[in-house]
Amino acid sequence: MLTSLRPVETGTNVAGDDVAAIMADIGRRARAAARTLALAPSETKNAALRAMAAAVRADREAILAANLRDVAAMRETGQAGSFIDRSTLDDGRIEAIARSLEEVADLPDPVGAVIAAWERPNGLSIERVRTPLGVVGVIYESRPNVTADAGALCLKAGNAVVLRGGSDALGTSLAIHACLARGLEAAGLPADAIQLVPTPDRAAVGAMLAGLDGNLDVIVPRGGKSLVARVQTEARVPVFAHLEGLVHVYVHAPADLEMVKRVVVNAKMRRTGVCGAAETLLFDRALAGTHIGPVLDALAAAGCEIRGDAAVRALYPAAMPASEADWTTEYLDAIVSVAVVDGLDAAIAHIETNGSHHTDAILTDDGAAAERFMAEVDSAIVLHNASTQFADGGEFGMGAEIGIATGRMHARGPVGVEQLTSFKYRVRGHGQTRP
Repeated sequence: MLTSLRPVETGTNVAGDDVAAIMADIGRRARAAARTLALAPSETKNAALRAMAAAVRADREAILAANLRDVAAMRETGQAGSFIDRSTLDDGRIEAIARSLEEVADLPDPVGAVIAAWERPNGLSIERVRTPLGVVGVIYESRPNVTADAGALCLKAGNAVVLRGGSDALGTSLAIHACLARGLEAAGLPADAIQLVPTPDRAAVGAMLAGLDGNLDVIVPRGGKSLVARVQTEARVPVFAHLEGLVHVYVHAPADLEMVKRVVVNAKMRRTGVCGAAETLLFDRALAGTHIGPVLDALAAAGCEIRGDAAVRALYPAAMPASEADWTTEYLDAIVSVAVVDGLDAAIAHIETNGSHHTDAILTDDGAAAERFMAEVDSAIVLHNASTQFADGGEFGMGAEIGIATGRMHARGPVGVEQLTSFKYRVRGHGQTRP
């Protein structure tokens, strides 16, 4: 049993046959745990989540120590600053992990909830009710907090979960996972309900994409374009796609200048390495002479590099020239591409051509224009007069999220507790037969 194995040290590999055996065992035990979780009472799941939160707080020093080692290794290997920021924990972020676990505990339990009910003329009573998906696989890069978020959400929805975190933050993820396992055991639930792949060997990802011998029901990738592309190409089980965040903010006339400056700076610079960070800024030509200078000055003062089209550079000479590639680049850094567009139709066309259907926003005092933008821009999240950094399940009141799904099947937008369920039909009769 894997529970008797020592965690594999970060940065080491195990032989291919060993990885295959480890992953097969993880899949079998996850399936067995899923059957128990599907029937677990809400009170038991909530008790486990609160015990996990207490364990995270109690193990704060151990988690921080593991994270310091991971971050030091990232710096030694020359990882980008935005990548390191996504992986770095401090007291505040650890407390946020603990609070998120408690917030998921406070959410309504979706399992068994009646979505719809009706009666047929023949007297059959039909209900559509929420059920767990089964075993969820989550493959993610950096962001050790995803270890807790994904584990908590899957548990609340009655699913077992197999977590494969990024090798750069494996030590931190192992420390967090130990807290989750203690919480499960404290509530009398199987520790196998939340399993963390203990090796950074890429063969483990291949085993998950193959479905762990039929034991994996769905995969959620959370990471860069190359990871998501590999998952979509190779997966033999359904995928909740989380594509890159090519996020746009469109400033449409009329728009209050102070509001625009405040929102744009936050959307771009609050945290540049998150998927909801703005990457392209579009200005209505009617506002070019009044808004471009002050808004770009505010961004530059916050440390942002500006790359503009010809119209932008004519009004703001400090901007660097934008290339064609800039309009389809997710920087995840303090860089923004800026263009002038001829009205709402042109802005929507630019977003449709260059965006990733993740998150896009309009800043305007024109309510009709805002409603049209929100109706016609086909993104998982659209906002009016608010920062794109609100693209987050926690900010939506979901407690946490596994990722932002940009596909159109089953789950779209923040993948929270409800999105981690399926449904079945319960039909009750009193002896009816079909003619």
